[in-house]
Amino acid sequence: MSQQPLRIMVIDDENIVGKRLKPALEKTGDVVETFEDGETALARFEKQPFDIVVTDIRMEKIDGLEILEQILAMSRQTKVILITGYATVEIAREALSKGAFDFIAKPFKPADLRAIIERASRELRP
Repeated sequence: MSQQPLRIMVIDDENIVGKRLKPALEKTGDVVETFEDGETALARFEKQPFDIVVTDIRMEKIDGLEILEQILAMSRQTKVILITGYATVEIAREALSKGAFDFIAKPFKPADLRAIIERASRELRP
């Protein structure tokens, strides 16, 4: 019984993050698209929803918390995972209270993010 691949969106204004995560997350057969700004990512999401969105919190123009709110307004099923190099308890609490699935601090190993995605996929496909 093979499952459909997950559709994963990665948003981070540092393009090295997307470049590192894309191949690591595609190893399991999932489909990964990377974006360096929130506007482009949200426009893409409107055309094609994703199962999981991984977004940096601190970015120009639209930050990760705003992306979280807009994604959940478009799709309640989508799991949003926030990443940040500026992790604080306050940011984590705010993100989770707004509906984030989880929160991971930079630097992290792709395997750590993969574990969170696995957990999210179990909720998407019980």
